Amino acid sequence: MSDAEQTPQVEPHTESQLAADTRDLPAVEVGAEFGPRTVHLTRDSLVRYAGASGDFNPIHYRDDAAKQAGMPSVLAHGMLTMGLAIQPVVDWVAAGDPGRVFDYQARFTRPVLVDVETGADVQVSAKITAIETIEQGVHTGKQAAKVTITATFEGRTVLGKALAQVLL
Repeated sequence: MSDAEQTPQVEPHTESQLAADTRDLPAVEVGAEFGPRTVHLTRDSLVRYAGASGDFNPIHYRDDAAKQAGMPSVLAHGMLTMGLAIQPVVDWVAAGDPGRVFDYQARFTRPVLVDVETGADVQVSAKITAIETIEQGVHTGKQAAKVTITATFEGRTVLGKALAQVLL
């Protein structure tokens, strides 16, 4: 299995396709939408994320542990799901600079179950709902986009009230 098959994948897969994807991003304006973008997760993705995050809860890589916890099978880490959901916003609204995302919130509404053979596909889309001048705090006077993020698995929302604010 190649490294590309073992780690979370954002389609398209090649660097030239990713560059083309970036060139084709919609303008950053109220009402603009991006996506859906599909991210494929495998069990290997979950193990690698566990190593990177330090979250070695066995419900994320062992079926027996997941079933004992009342889940039908292994599930993706919630923070992994949040991370893959914000990435298109970073690519699009923040022009590739994750430091411009100064607020990001979401509620975990459903698990992403990752099949041992087929993995799981999470669809992510985003919409700019407002562009406003920040009136208080560290970023007073700067422009920020409010972005609503939708992440679904098997047609059902997995992150509720997913909202980000991004400096422009």
